[in-house]
Amino acid sequence: MSRATPEERRRGAPPLDAAGLERLALRYVERFATTRGRLSAYLTRKIRERGWVGDPADPAGLAEHLAGLGYIDDRAFGEARAAAMLRRGLGRRRVAGALRAAGIDGEDADAIAPKVAAGATAAAFAFARRRRIGPFAAEPADRAVREKQIAAMIRAGHDIDIARKIAKMAPGEGLEAAD
Repeated sequence: MSRATPEERRRGAPPLDAAGLERLALRYVERFATTRGRLSAYLTRKIRERGWVGDPADPAGLAEHLAGLGYIDDRAFGEARAAAMLRRGLGRRRVAGALRAAGIDGEDADAIAPKVAAGATAAAFAFARRRRIGPFAAEPADRAVREKQIAAMIRAGHDIDIARKIAKMAPGEGLEAAD
C-alpha cells in the first residue's frame, strides 16, 4: 500500500486566487498572533506551494490591509513577546533578535526598546534564579563553574557586565535587588 507524499497531496489543492489568499490570511490571523512580516512570509510560502491564478499576488499589501483593519498590530505583538521573554529571563539581545525575526523593526522596535532596557536587570536576575546562579546558588561557585554561568547568561542575551556581577555574588547576597 503506497501513501501519497506531501507534494502529491498538495497537487489536489487548487491554485490560489485573490479570494483564496484573503481567506488564508484571515484564517491565519484568526488562529495566531502575528506580525505583518510573518503573515506576508506565510502567504508567499502558500503561493509558492499551491500556485497562483489571476492578477499578480500582493501578500505584503494584504498584510498591510489587515493591519489597517486592526487585525494585526506589530507593536502590541512585539510588546507581548518582549514581556514574555523578559519574564523567562532572556536578555536584551535575545529579545531584539526575536523581534527582528518576527519582522518588527523601525518605529515599532524603537518604541519597544526602552521597555526591554528597563526590564533587563530583572530578567537577568530571573535567569539567575532559574539556573541557580550567584545569589540563588546553594554554594559558592568556583572559577570554572562561574565562567560557564557567565557564558550561559551571555547566550541568553544578557550584557557581560551584569552577567559577571550576578555570577560573582555570594549565595543569598543581594536578593532584595532581585525582587
